[in-house]
Amino acid sequence: MRLGGGLLVALAAGAAGAGWWLLAGLVLAAIAAGVAARVPEPGETLVGRVAVAVARLSEVAVYAIAFGAYVFPAHREASAAAFVVVVAGAGFAGPKIPTIVVRVAGGLLLAAGLVLVAVCVAVAPVATAGGGLQPPDFAGVLVAAVVAFPFLRPAGREKAGLRVLLLGTLAVLTAFAALYQLGAVRLGLSLTSLRDLLSAADADALQPLLTVVAVLATVVPALAAGTEVRARAGVPGLAGLAVAAAAAYFLPVLPVLVVAGLAAVFELLLGVRARRYSADLN
Repeated sequence: MRLGGGLLVALAAGAAGAGWWLLAGLVLAAIAAGVAARVPEPGETLVGRVAVAVARLSEVAVYAIAFGAYVFPAHREASAAAFVVVVAGAGFAGPKIPTIVVRVAGGLLLAAGLVLVAVCVAVAPVATAGGGLQPPDFAGVLVAAVVAFPFLRPAGREKAGLRVLLLGTLAVLTAFAALYQLGAVRLGLSLTSLRDLLSAADADALQPLLTVVAVLATVVPALAAGTEVRARAGVPGLAGLAVAAAAAYFLPVLPVLVVAGLAAVFELLLGVRARRYSADLN
């Protein structure tokens, strides 16, 4: 579920720095997600609980920015802040989302992603300036990998490797379709580049469907993140929600994506450390 909400804004951020090498960044992020699926959770130490809470809160801020940009573009900042308070706050206060809801929503988003890829590849693109393959900018590729990484990690451990492969493949296919249709420059210019993608593919009739997808792709993972923040941070997590709301209101999406990515990397490192510690004890 994380992938849909992340791709709404992460593709444009990655393409702005890496161009067509965004695809390499996504592959690198998928490899890191595969590693993350094989290491334990950070654990219940203070550092581990804070790291997970910060990672989830920064992801919530990303979902909020995406929600505001795609659903209420005329009031993006206010709707993004309200999203954190209402949706993540509901997740913080309420019970865990039923598994069946997550699975159905994930299936719908997967189908929508495949439709988007098919539509964009089927229509010949308009010529785009500066859209060709340039020499790799390794810093740009690394940033693309970092901003995509949090949204490629599977939510659970069951069949995690297979799900990472599926998520990574879908992310690469979606990025390829967007780059093919818009070119790297145009893809990287707009926060709501997927709307531009449908327009370029002569599929404006699907714009209302994209709005529905944006709601589904942001609300469900934000609810789950709010629940995890409560489990990890308890009542102090409410202060974190306030910080996330402020970040969604005041900050552009790139720094929020970078913070989410770095927090996910730190979470991975803590998991690797926990695995090594467990191996030493055995």
